[in-house]
Amino acid sequence: MASDKELADFLAGVERRAFKQTVYAVRDDDASLDIVQDAMIKLAEKYGDRPAAELPLLFQRILQNTMHDHFRRQKVRNTWVSLFSSLGNADDEEFDILETFEAESGSAGAESSEQQIERAQVLNLIDAEIQKLPARQREAFLMRYWEDMDVAETAAAMGCSEGSVKTHCSRATHTLAQALKAKGITL
Repeated sequence: MASDKELADFLAGVERRAFKQTVYAVRDDDASLDIVQDAMIKLAEKYGDRPAAELPLLFQRILQNTMHDHFRRQKVRNTWVSLFSSLGNADDEEFDILETFEAESGSAGAESSEQQIERAQVLNLIDAEIQKLPARQREAFLMRYWEDMDVAETAAAMGCSEGSVKTHCSRATHTLAQALKAKGITL
C-alpha cells in the first residue's frame, strides 16, 4: 500500500511529464491542466491505497481515459454549437451565435485563421519529421523531450546505457534541426 508521502511524491514527479504529454495530445494548455488535475484527483481518490509500484501504470491509464473523455465532451459540445448556430434571425442567413462572443486575448480562439493554419502546418511538419527518425532515436527523443524523463529513466525504459540515450537524443535533435531548417522552420 502506498503511503500518503509516496503518493504525493509520485504525483509531484509525474506532473510535468503528464502535462507535456497532454499538451501534445490536446494542444490546449488550459484544458491540459484540467485533464492532468482530474487524473491526479482520480488516482488519489480511487487508487491511493494501491502499492506504489502500481501507481505509474494506473496513472497513465487514468490520464489516457481522461483525455478521451475530454475529446468526447468536446465533440458533443461542438455538435450542439453547430446546431445552435442555425438559430439565427430569419432575416440574417449569416448569423452565427459564436460571433456574439469575444475570444480572450492570447487564446487559440483569438488567433486569426491564418495564424491557426500556420501553427497547425508547422506542428504537422514537426510531427512528420519526428516520424522519419529511426525508431531508437525517435523513442529516446520523445521520452527525453516530450515525456520529460531524465537520462537514467530513459535508459532503463529503453534497455540501453545512458550513453546510448545521449547519443540517440543528440542525433535526433541534429537531424530534426537540419530537416526543419531546410523547410524554413527555425525554433
